[in-house]
Amino acid sequence: MADGAKRAGTKDSRPVSDIVTTFFESFDGTRLAIHRTGQGRPVVLLHGLFSSAQMNWIKWGHAARLAEAGFEAIMLDFRVHGQSDSPTDPANYPKDVLVRDVAALIEHCELEDYDLVGFSLGARTSLHAVSSGVLQPQRLVVAGMGVAGVADWQQRSAFFRRVIDEFDSIKPGDPAYLSRQFLKSQGVDRVAARLLLDTFTDLDPARLAHVTMPTLVVCGDEDRDNGSAEDLAALLPDATFVETPGAHLISATKPEMGETIVRFLAS
Repeated sequence: MADGAKRAGTKDSRPVSDIVTTFFESFDGTRLAIHRTGQGRPVVLLHGLFSSAQMNWIKWGHAARLAEAGFEAIMLDFRVHGQSDSPTDPANYPKDVLVRDVAALIEHCELEDYDLVGFSLGARTSLHAVSSGVLQPQRLVVAGMGVAGVADWQQRSAFFRRVIDEFDSIKPGDPAYLSRQFLKSQGVDRVAARLLLDTFTDLDPARLAHVTMPTLVVCGDEDRDNGSAEDLAALLPDATFVETPGAHLISATKPEMGETIVRFLAS
């Protein structure tokens, strides 16, 4: 095990898979956490906004399923999330900073032949990176994402800015209350998160034509948070659309999400 590495197990009822956690410096020196489990073909997994690798991939057994199927799950904690650093200097937040962080991860891990999976923020980051040629995975999974989430992010971003800016005044019954509580539960630094939100840019849907690898678009059957996932699949040259149970956050906790991802990557 590398210096400073930590081991942890899954928190669901599935057999425990060891998780090895290490750290590396991204392009600007920000320290980012990587969590790995399994041996085999590498699969890079990117989590959602205000979440973490632990919350999206480890806790509900998705990483364990990949490991059991013969893959190596490589899970990044984005800056401001999980065990990664949360710098508060605006200089650490250029436009599309998360795309640059994922590119730094690929370089650090010396990956050439790999698959890429993203949920929500991880999905839009993946689409930005692939459509611009920064990343070239063999297969792509886009989960919990629709056309509006990539093409009209500024409207969606305004919702999350309000969650941060009005954090102390948002009460039960407010549409932003669930996101406020999730942000609080994850211990996210609100100053850093506010800076991060300003780095996200809209993606021209025409650029999705450059996402030519086999792609799975998977979304909860009650998830409308980021617009139509089915319409997003229709814009991708080689995409398959699958629905799994649940609304946006709940869908990521269901076994069907992980099972669908494993079936696609193993096919």
